[in-house]
Amino acid sequence: MERDREYRDYGGHQEVRYDGGGHKRIPGRRPVTDYGTSMVQWMRNRSGPFSGSSIMEMERPSASYIVDMLPPAARPQNAVDTIPAKHLHSSLNRIKHPINVVRWTPEGRRCLTCSSDGEFTLWNGMAFNFETILRAHDSAIRAAVYSHSEEWLISADHDGIVKFWQTNFNNVRNVQAHSEPIRDLAFSPNDEKYVTACDDATLKIYNFAADKAESTLTGHNWEVKSADWHPSKGLLVSGSKDHQVKLWDPRNGRCLTTLHGHKNTISKTLFEKHRGVLLATCARDQTARVFDLRMMRDVCLLKGHEKDVSTLTWHPIHPHLLSTGGSDGAIFHYLLDEPNTPPGAPATISPYDSPDPSNTPAQAVYPAHKLQHAHDFAVWSLCWHPLGHILASGSNDRVTRFWTRPRPGETECFNDRYHLGEAAAEAQGTWDRRGGRREMREAEAQEEEDEADGLVDQTMPATGLPGLPGLAANAGKTSMDPIGLAPVPDSSLPFPIPPPPPNFAGMDPTRFAQLLAEGKIMPPPPPMGQGAIPPPPPNFDFSKIPPEILAKFPGGIPPPPLPVGGAPIGLPGMDGGGGGAGSASVRKRAPLPSQQESLKEEQKRGNFRIAR
Repeated sequence: MERDREYRDYGGHQEVRYDGGGHKRIPGRRPVTDYGTSMVQWMRNRSGPFSGSSIMEMERPSASYIVDMLPPAARPQNAVDTIPAKHLHSSLNRIKHPINVVRWTPEGRRCLTCSSDGEFTLWNGMAFNFETILRAHDSAIRAAVYSHSEEWLISADHDGIVKFWQTNFNNVRNVQAHSEPIRDLAFSPNDEKYVTACDDATLKIYNFAADKAESTLTGHNWEVKSADWHPSKGLLVSGSKDHQVKLWDPRNGRCLTTLHGHKNTISKTLFEKHRGVLLATCARDQTARVFDLRMMRDVCLLKGHEKDVSTLTWHPIHPHLLSTGGSDGAIFHYLLDEPNTPPGAPATISPYDSPDPSNTPAQAVYPAHKLQHAHDFAVWSLCWHPLGHILASGSNDRVTRFWTRPRPGETECFNDRYHLGEAAAEAQGTWDRRGGRREMREAEAQEEEDEADGLVDQTMPATGLPGLPGLAANAGKTSMDPIGLAPVPDSSLPFPIPPPPPNFAGMDPTRFAQLLAEGKIMPPPPPMGQGAIPPPPPNFDFSKIPPEILAKFPGGIPPPPLPVGGAPIGLPGMDGGGGGAGSASVRKRAPLPSQQESLKEEQKRGNFRIAR
């Protein structure tokens, strides 16, 4: 048996133990990924590019070099050091739904996932535990993007609705942008406009402040599946089900050119954000392509996927690192400057190195690293942490997974079930099927507990009866006396006397108690218990009631009782005991700030003042 050991995981820590059979067993402590140590070391030892070569120690494949780890920004030319080959954590909700969109918050502290049930879920960016969940849309969320100013988030759903959110997830505005599902969103470089891609074969450019559609781009012959805005230029790109990739001028809505090359539906189109000269596209023809905007042609053909390529993403720091996700759950990482040609495959030359670049075919690039079994089903979304050290993936298997680079000297991560598969990993002794299922159940129980605790922590204390006019807060209120009436009702009654309706709020409490004592005001009967006879309907013929039943009610047939555990039906702001349709299956959500107050604050800053 190997001795217990504790190591630091990219600045954090996680304790790993091994049982007698050699299987890795992780206790309940969560893995924590803290980038602080590597960032501090880089800031302390770095020197400017004008000072010559760096004096920092190079990382070598030995555990002793863990202390010399640096963030990706320290070596922008060494993209191979940042390939996320190690699985960190799998996060899943209590009620599981496919994850359509994964986005890191601009400061990188949390990861936002959008599900097919219309929910936003926030996960901690270091411990990967649940933080909060809220009902954002009434249908499946298809796209979400943060503004460049890091102050706004817009999301679109299957009903064609675009919603505006602040950083505290306060919903400020809703826009019915399309009548069909919206597949993608993108902000302009100055955040004044945004573009939507829809299944109605059109793209629309909206003014963000005026909430007005400025132009509609038509030209695709089928559903538009993806769209993106150039990070610094007035240039749009869109990909459609008609196998075409189009570039647009957003000022006049004119199609500049059409890029051909794919033979099936375009899944994703994305500009490279660092230099802005490359455009990546992927399709259901099992390939991805990289286009050079200066040459208006494809320069790289990314091969290796055995199924459709469903999504892709660029690394935020390394412009030559591209990650793709397939419909079979695989995640591949490509280095565009290293073709990685496998044995037996013909070598190709890059158009950049050819004497005739216009007639040279695109160079075939194979993955530098493969995660064949990253997910069980299609990968719908990939997103890098702003610092570039963690990759988050959302899949149709209802799980959000986090990946990072291995530490120096680590080799066990390359033999796990995400690389080899469950059967092969179990045969090698690196994964225990029964232990894996137990760990999954424990993880689900932990996530459920975190979600319950998070929702409880965010509930606001009760402040009286909301929604009832004329009832102000009173320090002397109790649960039996919600409006502070005196004296306290007679304790001999078998049931507590309910509060008076709103129109009694201005009555003198002494006068009200006197009328109640003289019998001039009849208190309502207690809630009906089991076996009680319900009251008759209106216009009921009492002559048809048998005498033995009337003998049980000497004071007459009582009026209908109040609902148990709630307020009378129809009072605004009160949750009745029966609830609405489907209320039994709806989870309680954390309260959000007032939308009206947030809108007033934005208007004070000069926003949202244009008449609509």
